[in-house]
Amino acid sequence: MNKIGTIRTDFPAKFGIPRQSGLVEELKGKIYFEPQYHNMDAFRGLDGYSHIWLLWQFSENMEKTAPISVKPPRLGGNTRMGVFATRSPFRPNHIGLSCVKLEAVEWEEKSGPVITVSGIDLMDRTPILDIKPYLPYVDCHPEATGGFGSQVKDYGLKVVFPADLLAQIPIEKHKAVIGVLEQDPRPAYHKDPERKYGITFAGFDVRFYVKDGVLTVCEIEQKKDFMI
Repeated sequence: MNKIGTIRTDFPAKFGIPRQSGLVEELKGKIYFEPQYHNMDAFRGLDGYSHIWLLWQFSENMEKTAPISVKPPRLGGNTRMGVFATRSPFRPNHIGLSCVKLEAVEWEEKSGPVITVSGIDLMDRTPILDIKPYLPYVDCHPEATGGFGSQVKDYGLKVVFPADLLAQIPIEKHKAVIGVLEQDPRPAYHKDPERKYGITFAGFDVRFYVKDGVLTVCEIEQKKDFMI
């Protein structure tokens, strides 16, 4: 398979990215396409849909072999489930699938067609393999059961983000960064309340610690080499 484009997001590294699409609605990304798709005819009618499916490549895991079973983070990192019963990033064919909200389909003079999406769970520069429209009448199943995933769907941390630190991040990204932290970026087996963690988001290193279900941001450092 050949990529059709590349998505640009606020996550230069895997750590901190939401484990599912749609968990943080404010997270946005822009998809830029390969030259052969620099024709708006390829996107005719797409703006009639509110959501789309992204098929993409786990490009950071290409050298790793998919295991038969994995330990889902939301089950504490100690319980094994079959790889096909999870959304582990370690897949037999390194293919990811995300349902995202379609915000805009535009033409840029220098870049050609650009699609803006929200609710993303992708790292910056992830290869996009295909795009398909989300069809509510066949893709939505209200009666569906969620397996063990339903046990942890409402998981979240309380976030304390001091105003002076939050002010260092552009205001339009405040809800997004708080939403990311609420999802608890830590590995499931890390429970040390004294340990300091950090995620890189939108050009900032955001450092925090977690104690008694409360995540407290303690430091912010801007990374000057980050560009979207």
